[in-house]
Amino acid sequence: MRIVRFSPVAADPILKLGKDPLFGLLNDDQTIAVIEGDPLYQGVRPVGKAVPLSQVRLLAPVLPRSKVVCIGKNYADHAKEMGGEAPAEPVIFLKPNTSVIGPGDTIAWPAMSDRVDHEAELAIVIGRICKDVPKERINDVIFGYTLANDVTARDLQKKDGQWTRAKGFDTFCPLGPWIETDFLPGKQSITATLNGEVKQSAHLSDMIFDIPTIINFVSQVMTLLPGDVILTGTPAGIGPMPEKSTITVAIEGLGELTNRVSAHG
Repeated sequence: MRIVRFSPVAADPILKLGKDPLFGLLNDDQTIAVIEGDPLYQGVRPVGKAVPLSQVRLLAPVLPRSKVVCIGKNYADHAKEMGGEAPAEPVIFLKPNTSVIGPGDTIAWPAMSDRVDHEAELAIVIGRICKDVPKERINDVIFGYTLANDVTARDLQKKDGQWTRAKGFDTFCPLGPWIETDFLPGKQSITATLNGEVKQSAHLSDMIFDIPTIINFVSQVMTLLPGDVILTGTPAGIGPMPEKSTITVAIEGLGELTNRVSAHG
């Protein structure tokens, strides 16, 4: 299933959808079957209404109530380009939930930074409260997968010597365009394309730490809640996004996430 979160472009007097954000199932015919409530808490329950995809604005498919957990240096080539060795265990950091935006939204360039980078990533969406998850049980706690861009103010990362400010600005965590519940990570390609030019290109199988290892490790550190998102790391090729540029993150079989960058703040 492809779960979307959306806002109708205009109130529909026939379907009576209003303008508040809703969840739905994206069908093959490019219509969205509206579902009741939040599927992470109430399950997937269609209400018998459908709306064309062309008549809605897609939002971030999940708005984390709790946290976005990120794994750093999870591709050996990226660790090398950052001037370090591959880590012996997953490196964890957090992005605030206020950094999340959706497909088509604008990444706001903060005034205090002179370099804003793209980082294409696969994101895991957690579906239930969990702690100390065994590797063989990770599918019990995964709701699905989506795409992410771990936007980073690279100059501030170097200046601060840690990552909170550089990765925590509002709009610095684009997610979307949907949650795919049937996706199985393997050898699929992952790319980042900036203004039509491919900048990052790898395969999910190039990860140092696989999905079971990541969830097992993170859940030993902190309790995971429904709607929490885990970003699984980025391959080599990170680089600056110029003002007013367009960045697209793509994962084979999962879709594309496109955002524009604003002018320098």
